[in-house]
Amino acid sequence: MGSKSNRSRRYSEEFKRDAVALVRSSGRTVTEVALEIGVSAEGLRNWIRQEHALAA
Repeated sequence: MGSKSNRSRRYSEEFKRDAVALVRSSGRTVTEVALEIGVSAEGLRNWIRQEHALAA
């Protein structure tokens, strides 16, 4: 059996906030940041949307 499981990984709220802040402050694309920190680009986009919705 491989090292990957079928379950989604869970990330702390702090990790998500830091990832979103990195996208906003770095001038890099969501895809670039996602690759750097080891998450999916779509997951990172969802975190950005969620944070935006909470701020509204």
